[in-house]
Amino acid sequence: MQLDTITLPDDLLWINEFDWNPVEQSQERTLTGALLVQEQSKQYGRPIELSGGQDAGWVTRSTVASLLTLSETANNVMTLILPDLRQFAVIFDRTSGSPVEAQQVLPFAFPDDDYQYSLTLRLLTVEPPAA
Repeated sequence: MQLDTITLPDDLLWINEFDWNPVEQSQERTLTGALLVQEQSKQYGRPIELSGGQDAGWVTRSTVASLLTLSETANNVMTLILPDLRQFAVIFDRTSGSPVEAQQVLPFAFPDDDYQYSLTLRLLTVEPPAA
């Protein structure tokens, strides 16, 4: 798995893959009581949350530092390549808190760059998916 130039573990799971509703709907009642329903397909804006929990998807401290540096740039459009080779143009999704969350697998006061962290990434598609 790849996010721009950063290699991520292939066992990160797309935990909200099937929570996406690709059609937006609005409903409104008229003065006569009739129901007006409008529907339209969404073009993009699909959330992609990648996480391995505590058991998988571990990355090194240096990878976490690289992701945090990448997240410091506003409107940075990146390419996400999943292990099955699907590609998405994404930005960091900052609406649910930090877009990069990392916790030490085993707590240690002085971790080095190779120390392992569990990772959660929150991304948002910004263009239609690549074919």
